Amino acid sequence: MHNFELAKAYTTTQARDLLAEKPNSILKAGGIDVIDHLKQHLIAPNRLVDIKSVSGLDDIDVDRDGNLRIGALVTLARVAADEDIKKDFPALAQACGEAASPQIRNVATIGGNLLQRPRCWYYRLESYKCIKKGGDTCFAIAGMNRYNVIFGGGPAYPPHPSSAAVPLVAYGASLVLEGPEGTRTVPAGEFFVLPDVDPERENTLGEGEILTEIRVPAAAGKKSAYAEVRERAGFDWPVVSAAVAVEEDGGSVKSARIVLGQVATIPWRATKAEEALVGQPLGAASAEAAGQAAVDGAEPMTDNGYKVDLVTALVRRVVASLA
Repeated sequence: MHNFELAKAYTTTQARDLLAEKPNSILKAGGIDVIDHLKQHLIAPNRLVDIKSVSGLDDIDVDRDGNLRIGALVTLARVAADEDIKKDFPALAQACGEAASPQIRNVATIGGNLLQRPRCWYYRLESYKCIKKGGDTCFAIAGMNRYNVIFGGGPAYPPHPSSAAVPLVAYGASLVLEGPEGTRTVPAGEFFVLPDVDPERENTLGEGEILTEIRVPAAAGKKSAYAEVRERAGFDWPVVSAAVAVEEDGGSVKSARIVLGQVATIPWRATKAEEALVGQPLGAASAEAAGQAAVDGAEPMTDNGYKVDLVTALVRRVVASLA
């Protein structure tokens, strides 16, 4: 592992100053993904800026109108256990409660979960100079692509790894970013970027910016749920996940947001599935229609066509659970 300096920040301003002061400095919160990158020789920072002690970034608050605010340093375990979140934003509680393992959920932060890098093994192996690391080849195209994407691929094809991002996009959440030019708020659905924009990036976080807060609009009157499929019931990464949030009016769906995880290079809006639900009552028929429509435009690779069937079944199951 590369030698580096560890610096502790107590405010976001101090964290940004420490980043700017020494070239090739990075942030660390829970540190789960950062430590993996260090051990795998994927990064070699000169300074690691620890922000776990920055006050105010580990709060959860629901205001009188039902809007939710989550600090970026709140652990996945706390999100999953929070009674207000479980009651009003169950898809988010479910996603965070199933991520990784209990030990990791007690350390990993929701901000880190949103910002983690891809889990594609070609990216994670030091010996492969893949396109995500500045190379000119996505080795998954002609190699082992069982876990890669069926949507949004090219020129890179790694699945987006964040569990929390899937329900947050479904809820229409926004991310608060604090940087040298001030604070900006970005819709979660616009924060994540496809590899044809920049194959080495997964989001629009700017240089020197810090994700400080997640804001989720009130969900009163909405139904939502999340589910995922793993190869193993224990600690494993999902191969497919789905979050569904709907609002009904007069017994029919007024609006719907269906977001898929681990099947695309970003959290993937299944807009055709949403259209299949709107105007229909929730039930077996609409669930089936949504499941079939969710795979519209899918382009499976040589070894991951099974994900098409999993998406169909999972969306059908999640929608039916809301009926």
